[in-house]
This record gives sequence, structure tokens and C-alpha cells, in this order.
Amino acid sequence: MDHLGNERESNQYDYKNPKQSRMNNFIKETVNILLSVLVAFILFVFIRTFLFFPFEVVGQSMEPTLLSGDRLILNRLGSVDRFDVVVFPAPDDPDSGEDYVKRIIGLPGDEIKYVEDNLYINGNLINEHYLEPSKEELQKKLEENPEQVNFTQITNDFSLLDISSGDSAVVPPDTYFVLGDNRQNSKDSRVFGFLNQETVEGTASLRIWPLDRIGFLEKNE
Repeated sequence: MDHLGNERESNQYDYKNPKQSRMNNFIKETVNILLSVLVAFILFVFIRTFLFFPFEVVGQSMEPTLLSGDRLILNRLGSVDRFDVVVFPAPDDPDSGEDYVKRIIGLPGDEIKYVEDNLYINGNLINEHYLEPSKEELQKKLEENPEQVNFTQITNDFSLLDISSGDSAVVPPDTYFVLGDNRQNSKDSRVFGFLNQETVEGTASLRIWPLDRIGFLEKNE
């Protein structure tokens, strides 16, 4: 009798309620899903905050390199170099929440000058290959319909002493001199002065939209 009683008791302990098992499995799966979502969200916030984040171009100041509506991936890592395309809050209206996208032309200590549509850095002539399409288009317009063209150079002549905050012949420490590629339609360092290095939010080298223009931005080589 004792043996039978123990066997019945053992069977009672071995019995599992199917409904309870399903509920336990559901809870485990739900917890796993929530943990996965939480980890994915944390990774997303970390990547967006410290590594990479998307940016949409608004306006015409970087044409023809970038068009309004282009979507870029900005890189928060690495150093900033000459001719990099960078994004930063509007220096002339910091409370607007607007971001500007421009190209770095001058680094700290550089003397910048434009003469007859040519860039001179520290006295050396520097080719701006990214402006070649604009120069070719301008030349074509000047040949075909010169009366309809309001300017004869992509970039008007100037030196750093000619800009709005022109109190230095060279780019000051911890700043950049930036310009838009659409030189006749760009609010840049010629207007708001030198750009504080600490305000740069990231560099743009990869375009992800539109699909027919997806790829890395060409370097000035």
C-alpha cells in the first residue's frame, strides 16, 4: 500500500496542466520579444547618437553635388578633412532648428582666396573638380545666351578679409571656412563667417536616396 500511495503521489507531481504550460511559454516568448525590441532600440539610439544618422538635404545650396530631397548618411566618427561635406546647425539662426550642409574649403591657418574663378589656398592653385559640371554649364550658357546670364564666374573674387567677419587673413584656430557648391545661391562662410569646429554634427559621404543616385560622394581628387 505504501508503494502504491507513493506512486500515485509521484504521478500527481508529474502531471502538468496544458493551459498553464501554454501560458508559461507565451510569457517567455513575450519577454524574449520585448527584450529583443529593447536591445534593438538601445542600439538604434546609440548608433544614431554616436555613430551614424540620416539627413535630408533641403535647398539648392549644394547643387549639383546634392539636390534637395537627397538623403545622406552622416558619419559622426573620424576626423574632418578639406573638401568634406559637413552638416551643422545654422550659425546665423541657431534657434531655428535648421541644419546647413556645406563643403569645407579652409582649415585652421589656411589663407583662402578666389581669383577669376580659381581657388588659391596658401598661394597654391587648387582644382575644385566638384565644380566642373557647373563651370561647363555656365560656359555653355555664356556661349548660347549671354544676355540671360547674370554672372560670368561660378565663384566671385574674394579673400577672407572681404567676408562679413573679415578680420583675419587666415582661418582662425578651431574653425573652418565652408562654402556651398552652388556658389551663386548659397548662404555660407561668406555670410555667417567661420564655422566653429565643435558645431559640426557629422560628415556626409554616402547618399542613400534617390535610388538612381545612390552611392558615395565623389572626393576632390
